[in-house]
Amino acid sequence: MTDEQIALAKRAVACKGWRFMGGMLVADAIGKQRVYDDVAGEPYWSADGWLPDLTDPATVGCLLALVREAWGDDEAYAIPWNDEDGGWTLCVGEEDRSVNVSEGDTEAEALVFALEDAP
Repeated sequence: MTDEQIALAKRAVACKGWRFMGGMLVADAIGKQRVYDDVAGEPYWSADGWLPDLTDPATVGCLLALVREAWGDDEAYAIPWNDEDGGWTLCVGEEDRSVNVSEGDTEAEALVFALEDAP
C-alpha cells in the first residue's frame, strides 16, 4: 500500500464506528490476508498491527456497511462526481432529499471521512 493509503487506513481504524468485518482484506508489513468469521460472526484472529486494504472492493463494501450503521441509514450511498476532476461523495437520507455528508478523491476516502463525521 502507498503511504497515502496507509494514512487513510489508519484514519479508518481510529473511528469510533470502526470494526474489522469478515471479508475484508487486511495488510501488514509482511503481506495481506482475508478476514474470516468464526461461527459467532467475529473475526477469529487478532487485528493488532493490521490495516484494511481500502483498494479492495470487498473491504470498501464493508466500509460502506459501517458508514450506514454509523449514520443509521441503510440506504446511504457513495456516487462518483460527474465532472473532469473525478472524486466521490457520500449521501445520506432519502434520494430526493439526500444530504452530502462527505467528499473524497476516491470512494474509500469519502467513506472514511463519512465514518469520521458520523454522529
